[in-house]
Amino acid sequence: MTTVSVSPKFQVVIPKDVRRALNLKAGQRVDIRVVGGQAVLEPQVDIRSLRGFLPGLSTDVPNDPEGACWPGGCDPAPGPFWPAP
Repeated sequence: MTTVSVSPKFQVVIPKDVRRALNLKAGQRVDIRVVGGQAVLEPQVDIRSLRGFLPGLSTDVPNDPEGACWPGGCDPAPGPFWPAP
């Protein structure tokens, strides 16, 4: 365990061994919360780093069909704001 001081601006320097253990980089954002009276730092995950973490997952999703009617719904009935086809 390493002890650090809180500056007059309430800043804390994260020790090098902790930065290495959490793989922190300069400018990286971290979440901080209080759990049981202790401050917990958790590095935020860049969403781009998650690409490919589910191998075999199909990303082929069909587009919604276009047209007046299709399975699952139709355009509203003709009325004053909806001209008849």
